[in-house]
Amino acid sequence: MTKKPVPHYRRILLKLSGEALADDTGIGICPGVVMALARRVREVRDLGVQVVIVVGGGNIVRGISASAGGLERATADYMGMLATVINALALQDALERIGVSTRVQSAITMHQIAEPFIRRRAVRHLEKGRVVIFGGGTGNPYFSTDTAAALRATEVGAQIVLKATKVDGIYESDPRKNPKAKRFDRITYQDATAFSLCQESRMPIIVFDFFAPHSIRRVVLGEKIGTLVTGEPDAGTRE
Repeated sequence: MTKKPVPHYRRILLKLSGEALADDTGIGICPGVVMALARRVREVRDLGVQVVIVVGGGNIVRGISASAGGLERATADYMGMLATVINALALQDALERIGVSTRVQSAITMHQIAEPFIRRRAVRHLEKGRVVIFGGGTGNPYFSTDTAAALRATEVGAQIVLKATKVDGIYESDPRKNPKAKRFDRITYQDATAFSLCQESRMPIIVFDFFAPHSIRRVVLGEKIGTLVTGEPDAGTRE
């Protein structure tokens, strides 16, 4: 009889960029890609891990870019927050179609399509085995979805933040432009300022390649992939 693997984490927050829901252009929503994402989330949920997701909206509209194009910054950011709710609904639909019970909570009130963010209710959903997807960012302009992810992770008591990217960790420079760029196995929070809230609560972050085979499952089961960001002194880098 095969022994069921034991996950290292009981409750995780997965941060997805909006582009992760798109095709190779990074624009719009690709149903096939979203379904593939949903299957990876189910793979982890089936291990008994409680999963919280924060999704960005850059595949639809990015607040900073829209502001640079002439929109008032607060308006552009609210548009970006609404885009994250659209992505959350797309991901919810895919998860529900493969049998994963899901709830969407939004920091911007819209009762017809999502629950308002209520911390205790979100935790209760997790305890019942539901995947909870947070949309609407923090509900305030001038804050990124990375900040929203760190905030929500702290509020719901996640043990770790998994930041999904298209590269396998944090490098000293862009590996797509510099093939010799060194990847870090582990860095401290001062090297990742977007996660200052995690620094305060000493919550670890793993930055990893979401598109590598079974990558979320491998992280949850304790395999050392990607870059670990912690408040502890640097334990060395990969040559």
